[in-house]
Amino acid sequence: MNQIRIPATYMRGGTSKGVFFTLTDLPETARVPGEARDRLLMRVIGSPDPYQKQIDGMGGATSSTSKTVILSRSESPDHDVDYLFGQVSIDKAFVDWSGNCGNLSAAVGPFAISNGLVDASRIPENGVAVVRIWQANIGKTIVSRVPITDGEVQETGDFELDGVTFPAAEVPVEFMDPADGDGAMFPTGNPVDDLEVPGVGTLKATMINAGIPTIFMNAENIGYTGNELQEAINNDPKALAMFETIRAHGAVRMGLIQDVAEAASRQHTPKVAFVAPPADYLSSSGKQVRTDEVDLLVRAISMGKLHHAMMGTASVAIAAAAAIPSTLVNLAAGGEDRTAVCFGHPFGTLRVGAEAVRVENDWSVAKAIMSRSARVLMEGWVRVPGDSF
Repeated sequence: MNQIRIPATYMRGGTSKGVFFTLTDLPETARVPGEARDRLLMRVIGSPDPYQKQIDGMGGATSSTSKTVILSRSESPDHDVDYLFGQVSIDKAFVDWSGNCGNLSAAVGPFAISNGLVDASRIPENGVAVVRIWQANIGKTIVSRVPITDGEVQETGDFELDGVTFPAAEVPVEFMDPADGDGAMFPTGNPVDDLEVPGVGTLKATMINAGIPTIFMNAENIGYTGNELQEAINNDPKALAMFETIRAHGAVRMGLIQDVAEAASRQHTPKVAFVAPPADYLSSSGKQVRTDEVDLLVRAISMGKLHHAMMGTASVAIAAAAAIPSTLVNLAAGGEDRTAVCFGHPFGTLRVGAEAVRVENDWSVAKAIMSRSARVLMEGWVRVPGDSF
């Protein structure tokens, strides 16, 4: 069967890249959730690939570059666009729809404006267009502030983001009520728990639903300092196995799965991260990060590997946890009341903000804020064999 071609845009958002589609451009069988859609997106990205290179697809063989996005005009009068994110497994045959991608969230507004998904009356000739996004994976609102010049999205600029080589235009993104799903921000009811992990031990853990379900641990409790770069963990099979075991048992404790065996088919969530107090280190970009520049250090595991920078959704979790007293993130940052933190990650630093308030016996965060950038890398058509979905 011949190849078919589908209109698509390859975009960078924050420190991630993905293939963006408009829902109505997809083949009819892929416009609804199900096997056809999953098979199509896997073929676009080049998965499953036992070689873990994704040579025969658009993926870049990392969790940050094995991503897909489907956008459509929102049927809600309170939103402009509906945003659905699919994290494509690299070596296994599935697409994980369980969470959002915070980095690619920064590219949703620009894509939506450029592709006519936002009412023209909401776009100024010059200034900032406020795009109201419905994040369909987790049922939350994201507000993106997109710079506009001469009626078009302004992509170039001087905003620098550690983890991205070149500067671009700044796109502030607000994650409204970022507690993931309908559950409590702390699914166990506690800001810190004792998490029992067979073969690892009992670890202090902050398990939080904000941005994306995330398990935070102290670096020293698992044998790290918090200033590790990718090579220190991604080249250590025992370390990766340990983090996956922690993730699986944490997912059960958070109520995300019923049995640890289910974790293998839910790779995107929860995330696992470890924190430490500030320290000097040389980032993988060659940038010297100094103790007095950051409030704490954070390293995070995504799709089985240490992330090269920091996932956007995990950054929301960091902001929320830092704003709540006595969490491990808050304590690593000095244990003070705060509405923002600057944390060190493998590629440099990032500043995020959140305001937390106590509501009866639980905590609530109205919104978490961070700045990202986005840019179209290529647009046109992606091609896939017609019998691949």
